Amino acid sequence: MLMLGLGLGFMISVPIFVATVIANNSLSLISIVMICGLFGSLLYFMLPKRLPVEAVLVEGEGSENNIAKDSSSVFKKHRVDCYLESTAANSNKKTSSVIGNCSDISRESGGAEEKVSMALGDSNPSEIDEDLHSRQLAVYGRETMRRLFASNVLVSGMQGLGVEIAKNLVLAGVKSVTLHDEGVVELWDLSSNFVFSENDVGTNRALASVQKLQELNNAVVISTLTTKLTKEHLSKFQAVVFTDVTFEKAIEFNDYCHDHKPPISFIKAEVRGLFGSIFCDFGPEFTVFDVDGEEPHTGIVASISNDNPALVSCVDDERLEFQDGDLVAFSEVKGMTELNDGKPRKIKNARAYSFFLEEDTSDFGIYEKGGIVTQVKEPKVLNFKTLREAIKDPGDFLLSDFSKFDRPPLLHLAFQALDKFVSEMGRLPVAGSEEDAQKLVSLASLINENSGDGRVEDINPKLLRHFAFGARAVLNPMAAMFGGIVGQEVVKACSGKFHPLFQFFYFDSVESLPTANLDPSEFMPLNSRYDAQISVFGSNLQKKLEGANLFVVGSGALGCEFLKNLALMGVSCGEQGKLTITDDDVIEKSNLSRQFLFRDWNIGQAKSTVAASAAALINPHLKIEALQNRVGSETENVFDDTFWENLTAVVNALDNVNARLYVDQRCLYFQKPLLESGTLGAKCNTQMVIPHLTENYGASRDPPEKQAPMCTVHSFPHNIDHCLTWARSEFEGLVEKTPAEVNAYLSNPVEYTNAMIKAGDAQSRDILEHVLECLEKEKCETLQDCISWARLKFEDYFSDRVKQLIYTFPEDASTSTGVPFWSAPKRFPHPLQFSTTDLSHLHFVMAASVLRAETFGIPVPDWIRNPKMVAEAVDKVIVPDFQPREGVKIETDEKATNLSNASVDDAAIINELIRKLELCRENLPAGFRMKPIQFEKDDDTNYHMDLIAGLANMRARNYSIPEVDKLKAKFIAGRIIPAIATSTAMATGLVCLELYKVLDGGHKVEDYRNTFANLALPLFSMAEPVPPKVIKHQDMSWTVWDRWTLKNNPTLRELLQWFTDKGLSAYSISFGSCLLYNSMFPRHRERMDRKVVDLVREVAKVELPAYRRHFDVVVACDDDEGNDVDIPTVSIYFR
Repeated sequence: MLMLGLGLGFMISVPIFVATVIANNSLSLISIVMICGLFGSLLYFMLPKRLPVEAVLVEGEGSENNIAKDSSSVFKKHRVDCYLESTAANSNKKTSSVIGNCSDISRESGGAEEKVSMALGDSNPSEIDEDLHSRQLAVYGRETMRRLFASNVLVSGMQGLGVEIAKNLVLAGVKSVTLHDEGVVELWDLSSNFVFSENDVGTNRALASVQKLQELNNAVVISTLTTKLTKEHLSKFQAVVFTDVTFEKAIEFNDYCHDHKPPISFIKAEVRGLFGSIFCDFGPEFTVFDVDGEEPHTGIVASISNDNPALVSCVDDERLEFQDGDLVAFSEVKGMTELNDGKPRKIKNARAYSFFLEEDTSDFGIYEKGGIVTQVKEPKVLNFKTLREAIKDPGDFLLSDFSKFDRPPLLHLAFQALDKFVSEMGRLPVAGSEEDAQKLVSLASLINENSGDGRVEDINPKLLRHFAFGARAVLNPMAAMFGGIVGQEVVKACSGKFHPLFQFFYFDSVESLPTANLDPSEFMPLNSRYDAQISVFGSNLQKKLEGANLFVVGSGALGCEFLKNLALMGVSCGEQGKLTITDDDVIEKSNLSRQFLFRDWNIGQAKSTVAASAAALINPHLKIEALQNRVGSETENVFDDTFWENLTAVVNALDNVNARLYVDQRCLYFQKPLLESGTLGAKCNTQMVIPHLTENYGASRDPPEKQAPMCTVHSFPHNIDHCLTWARSEFEGLVEKTPAEVNAYLSNPVEYTNAMIKAGDAQSRDILEHVLECLEKEKCETLQDCISWARLKFEDYFSDRVKQLIYTFPEDASTSTGVPFWSAPKRFPHPLQFSTTDLSHLHFVMAASVLRAETFGIPVPDWIRNPKMVAEAVDKVIVPDFQPREGVKIETDEKATNLSNASVDDAAIINELIRKLELCRENLPAGFRMKPIQFEKDDDTNYHMDLIAGLANMRARNYSIPEVDKLKAKFIAGRIIPAIATSTAMATGLVCLELYKVLDGGHKVEDYRNTFANLALPLFSMAEPVPPKVIKHQDMSWTVWDRWTLKNNPTLRELLQWFTDKGLSAYSISFGSCLLYNSMFPRHRERMDRKVVDLVREVAKVELPAYRRHFDVVVACDDDEGNDVDIPTVSIYFR
């Protein structure tokens, strides 16, 4: 098995077969992408924070057919700036919908004002709000975002799938979305469409959707088309998506899009019960600018041979990620300078630290040293076939589940048969109708017989029967999953970012069906909002869903999607049901781009409370309780034994490993199913943790992230990550830690200094030196003082320290073994010369002085933003000449963990520093305190990232490392996790398909699926979960899921006898770190008739809380032959 860790603490086992297929280029391997979006929230489903404003509607001629029946619908005035017209076919009448801020109206076909020169959006949109879109920008980059902002998209069919696609596109921030649907809302639609309510029944679906989708992002123009769609309507779009169209019309529309100049990207997607399909055609020649979204791989050259082919070896600092056939370019090579021409060169025989260059370097110069090799990513051109051609010759299908290798051709046949059924019968098959199912099977058989070489060996009537029964239903989990995939494909179509789906994708989750055979009456509609779901699963499973007691941990991006899905499925919506959600976080601006239940006016409010209120508006029957508690050992009085014991299942929506591991242990302990998922950019994974069937989440771990040695970060950086790590550390030391230490000293000088004297080490000495500097030599009282401090810091960091470094280790220095000291990966540095004509130098001084002033409480005037005035202030600073020092110790040991140099005189130095501090304190104003600054990456006005980016880039300039802009610096230094809405939607859809199995009960391990997906490639890999390890002893066996329990408050003797009866000898019993019994200690035998709970209280000195009914002990056992036996957790109930 190949272990793929995604860096969020989740891990998925992917069959090695997948890696082999990819390596052989059988599947195109591409990486990340997705959409995060602008305002993330869900319609006006919010807390009642804002009063409704006066309704303002703009009505066009004949608009009575396009206005929702609910006349109380409110459009906020600031959004009603224009209207977008939709012209009915063969008619002069126009219908209009008022949406969005239309100052930049979507392009019209044939209009003179805006000529379309290419299918990709290409305009000058407004500036990207980086505070809002930082997570999405981390996936897409600015250029892709700009293309999205210029793209117009049509979504036809506003049932569950259509609205999910539209939601993801609106969040992504495309220029405009046009919603098309000629049908009206039915009660049936409410099981999959989160924007509909019972009040919308009878209203046109597009019109009922538009206002609530607009709530997600005011920057996107949303319009409606409620009349019959014609080919001419398609000409103004970059991409069109059809979710409910016949093959005949789809072929007609697709031919038009394929032949259009430029081509219009065409996507046909369907969800039919537990089955789904996607077809993509982006035109005869579609250019993919970035096939995987990953940063180009790099390596540091160690040697290059003069040979044919040439062997290139790289330093073993990091493994190379190159693959055979990759193109690479060289730079900074000394000696063999012919390679520095920037020409892409193909490699082969790629290894961990070397590769061969397909080039003869025999006549090149002799390699001396240095060199960076970088992967060259070239555009890729794809030649799509039309649906008319592809339906007969589909080529290779994109697989998702390798246990269903033969399933895609069968589903290709099934969807054609369903289209034929609708064509002949004028309707979809009825759930539970054996007659309709048989007709579908017959049609499939007939089509199969005429398929020639594409003929399927076994048409699988049983599978087609399931397909027929659920054909009319759009299930929410399927809509969420496919909405994520299709939304991502639209982003690819509009931007050229990531590899498109080429061309068919089929998926089914028949394993989600109940294990018991159902009577046809089970599928009969009940005139409820869940009728579509009942038509697939039956009314009995629906009752189980409604009665479930679910615990959702986290209400961020995953949590918001989960709540929406669960509310639509009817989970915890019955009298006995309950959904508990908890999150201790509050809403921030950066959340709004993907956590779509939140609004800008919710910033600062509790996530769980706002999300719960929004979910309750999606389905008023939802029984939900919102808590603001972190789930951990410190809140076991809130989430006590009774709470866990009463749960049906747990859904994790977390973003950190430790919390995941804790919840995993709780689920393991109380034997509760855990549905785990996570995302990283365009990647997502799901893991099912099912009692007694699968291993637990904590059974496998991500390998720890490799950390750069401390000496590398502080003195020998060779990439921008090292520079940013150093910059973040310096930022915290300058404006947070040192001011905090100053305040700690001033608050209690005696206690503080006594602690330092007691420690008496180099670290304490360093802290005191910094505190003294801050209060004495570097104390600031005016803004000019702060500017002087910043200017001198520049000189210290980027000139003096570098001069000292190269004085200690000159360019020709050697190690003790005779190897050049400045060998790769070390880069020889050069000091910087400060210049007021260099704006980057001035910007550093400005950011540093502003933050320094803030720590001292000094007002900052507006002129600080004027480079000319800052330069004048800097010119007043006297900078002393640098004098190198002898005997300076610079750490070069990569294993060193502390750069402080210990000294035999530390104690004396500390005493002297304390004496000087006391003198400084006497001269300070009464009550003087500094203001420590905590790093906040998501506020671009606070100068935090300005200073960090300045520190990092000046250091990079010292070492000739490519610099980065502030946004890229924010991603790295702020440790921002890339996130987009599409991968989140897909992950939650997959999890909810598994939830059907969990709540039905009775499913086997082979029915469950763990998934790893990368929407950028695209790649889908589903596999059965790994079963737990089984331990056997005599005729007993157990796994990590088992827990041995003793009730009735036993004595120590009774506990030992209980083990004897199992053929085990318990020789040691402990509670926590306290030993309650050991057979080697004779005095312990005096405890034999004591209650074990009394020993815990008296020996371990632990008072068990009132809410606790049991405690756990660790028991060491051996068998009759003296072999240790690893036994389950032992729980003793004393109440």
